[in-house]
Amino acid sequence: MRSRKAVIIGAGMGGLAAAIRLAGEGWAVTVVEKALKPGGKLRALDVGGQAIDAGPTVFTMRWVFEELLGEVGRSLSDLVTLQPAQVLARHAWTDGGRLDLFADVKESADAVGAFAGAAEARAYLDFCARARRIYGTLRDPFIRSSRPSPIGLMNRVGISGLGDLARISPFKTLWRALEEHFQDARLRQLFGRYATYCGSSPFNAPATLMLVAHVEQDGVWLVEGGMVRLAEALAKVAGDLGVVFRFGEEASRVEIKNGRANAVTLTNGDLLTADAIILNADVAALAEGLFGNEAKSSATPVPRESRSLSAVTWCLVAKAEGFPMSRHNVFFSNNYRAEFDDIFQRRRLPRAPSVYICAQDRNGDFSSHQNANIAPERLFIIVNAPADGDLPATDATEINTCEEATFGLLGRCGLHLGIQPERAIRTTPEDYNSLFPATGGALYGRSSHGWMASFQRPGSRTQLPGLYTAGGSVHPGPGLPMAALSGVQAAMSVMEDYDSMFWSHPAATAGGTRTP
Repeated sequence: MRSRKAVIIGAGMGGLAAAIRLAGEGWAVTVVEKALKPGGKLRALDVGGQAIDAGPTVFTMRWVFEELLGEVGRSLSDLVTLQPAQVLARHAWTDGGRLDLFADVKESADAVGAFAGAAEARAYLDFCARARRIYGTLRDPFIRSSRPSPIGLMNRVGISGLGDLARISPFKTLWRALEEHFQDARLRQLFGRYATYCGSSPFNAPATLMLVAHVEQDGVWLVEGGMVRLAEALAKVAGDLGVVFRFGEEASRVEIKNGRANAVTLTNGDLLTADAIILNADVAALAEGLFGNEAKSSATPVPRESRSLSAVTWCLVAKAEGFPMSRHNVFFSNNYRAEFDDIFQRRRLPRAPSVYICAQDRNGDFSSHQNANIAPERLFIIVNAPADGDLPATDATEINTCEEATFGLLGRCGLHLGIQPERAIRTTPEDYNSLFPATGGALYGRSSHGWMASFQRPGSRTQLPGLYTAGGSVHPGPGLPMAALSGVQAAMSVMEDYDSMFWSHPAATAGGTRTP
């Protein structure tokens, strides 16, 4: 067979997975990354001389990475040190209510019972069983498949599985399903938050997102040294397989010849020819022409109203007092619906936001802050925001109002932070749009609103032969494991298409010939 060359634009999780998969099959792979390090959204910021994870903070679906690395004879546990989290998250409300969810379902049920009563504990167990069924129904025919359609999904599950598809409630919203399970509004808030994992509102996202509950119960892991160690480990494996990384260089255009993508031009003028090109960037950038007008038509633009959540975030090194944080913490506003109406309907920062905090020095053997109120510590704080970062800059007053509401909520829940301006970095939707152009700062691609939304994400193949996509904006969706799966699927599509174009491997036949 002739030499096979691939160029991957972007060293995010999808690009790294695709590089490993292709290099493991003998492809010559070059990865072009404008940043100086691998990871994409999986990044860290230096605050006061300390590195703070400023992207994904939750590591689940470990099997995705074990499978990827197993294909090339490596093991995840040999590359990074992982520890299972015993407390999945700590949740708090301004009325003084506090609830921990645990890796052990029974322990969580006991905690729910103490928090909201025996009936709600039983409802929680029913909810977990439903989440497990949804995950089992969708894992192989949807999550692990190439871009599915409703009819294709039904064909994959077969007649015997149609009942399972009906029972996962694809036409209900997540919030409506939660109302069927829980009487306590605080529990509906807690589990409704799973919609935000894919940048969506629980009032518009499908009930199938309940599967996130099972994903977390299947294992949440802490990565020693921070989440960025995962990107560094995968880049090391790719390099060992011969992948060439060109960090600090940027792709400016996808070249087309005879109706097929065949090269990438860099901003420095270098031309990289390839049999296949994988774009590990938000597909909105492709659709907006940021990789050339010729390639623009190979992707469909995402309407502004269909964008997922953006965020306002703070990376802090600060003293925390009053509230005993765990590793993952959520502080809820009093009016959840108003929060999402502000973001998706009024297109403004929420007046009463809920707040997530990753306290990165807490939990487990990696923790230097086993007890509360030891300072300083590294904190990553997130508030949801509309993805309008490509519009005229948000008024400074609105940002400051949101900040006051954020830290005011924390104070009412008992958490007080001693913030020093020189040890804090704030990032807005405008900043995220600069990092990830053409997205408006959307961090999850298209929102998952409506039952068809999951089928509207593009698959790995574009309309332009030779050009493929990977990352959180394509199927199967956002999140580290999903992005990695998208990279694997892109690599598989590349290999399938390439093999269909050229001669097969030699095969013994009656005539002793080589068959196409």
